[in-house]
Amino acid sequence: MKARFPAILLAACLMAVPCVRAQDASASEKKGVGTEIKDTTRTAARDTEKRSKTAMKDIEKGAKKAGHATRTATKDTEKGTKTVAKKTKSGMKTGVKNTGKGMEKAGEKAQGAVK
Repeated sequence: MKARFPAILLAACLMAVPCVRAQDASASEKKGVGTEIKDTTRTAARDTEKRSKTAMKDIEKGAKKAGHATRTATKDTEKGTKTVAKKTKSGMKTGVKNTGKGMEKAGEKAQGAVK
């Protein structure tokens, strides 16, 4: 019995060594809960930063396009205003001429009636 006990103990130790080594190897590969949370937070922060940069670029592009459209609308309005002003001026000149002619004719008729 004395010889069997050390042999059994030696066999048990030899069988336990691979199990212990396997646990150590897998434990070093796994991350702790705190590390996983930190990694997730960092990833979320990076993603948020990228998305905000993209959003800012899109906003800048939209603002540029809106500014261009506003400038175009302003130019069109200015051209329209100038055209209307020219036509109004022309119409007023014609109206004044016609009024002057009408006054002359009325004056002639009035003089003819007085004679």
